[in-house]
Amino acid sequence: MVRFRKPSIYKTPDELRAMVRPGLLTAAALDAVRSAIRPGITTGELDAIAELTIRDGGGVPNFQLVPGYRHTLCVSVNDEIVHGIPGERVLQPGDLVSVDAGAEVDGWNGDSAFTTVVAGGDATLTKARQQLSDTTERSLWHGIAALASAKHLHEVGDAVEDAVDETGTWGIVEDFTGHGIGRSMHEDPPVFNHRVRGGGPAVRPGLVVAIEPMVTAGTIENTTDADDWTVRTRDGSDAAHWEHSVAVHADGVWVLTAADGGAAGLAPLGVTPVPIA
Repeated sequence: MVRFRKPSIYKTPDELRAMVRPGLLTAAALDAVRSAIRPGITTGELDAIAELTIRDGGGVPNFQLVPGYRHTLCVSVNDEIVHGIPGERVLQPGDLVSVDAGAEVDGWNGDSAFTTVVAGGDATLTKARQQLSDTTERSLWHGIAALASAKHLHEVGDAVEDAVDETGTWGIVEDFTGHGIGRSMHEDPPVFNHRVRGGGPAVRPGLVVAIEPMVTAGTIENTTDADDWTVRTRDGSDAAHWEHSVAVHADGVWVLTAADGGAAGLAPLGVTPVPIA
């Protein structure tokens, strides 16, 4: 009998080094998109900017490798939580826009997302949407900081939930989680954004995960559009999505999808990321 061994969730030092480039290319694509967001631009135009950045950098948009999906980005607007399909939609002042992207380089993957508010909208609405985005981003960095000292992976979800709850009454989406990342964009183990039973896998050198909280201003119940991709809140409330791919190595943690390794985001939490040697 032939026995097949399940791939380890822990990468070797050489594999960790190979994941630096796709992480940085993912970050560059998102930076280019962030700079281009303005009233009047279409989500399809943003998609083209991201694809050009990734291909010019020697990578492949890994979302295009997902069966049935042909775009570089997912662009989710207002009540859309995740998986919004880029196209002819024109962004309006005050729109809440979540952008998710990934790059594959030499068979290794990066995955990251950010949320922003389009300039020029109603001040009250803009403030509320910015607060939702800030809360979600804050919870992401708390989750990453927890990973730096955690013994088990589920401590990340504890930290994310605590960070969200500290800022008000919000909904943490439970139907979608973070994930391991490496040769495939989505690998084991799942990374929960809320408390769950048990400790989960051990956090030790070689673990690489994408942490990605999705937070709503209302219900966490959701529906999927007829396109079979776009997921939105059932009650029409706004949603935000932030994500980074993070590596644990022998000397610490490094945020692969941040140009500074996560230094700016982690500094207020007393954590200093260490480059992968």
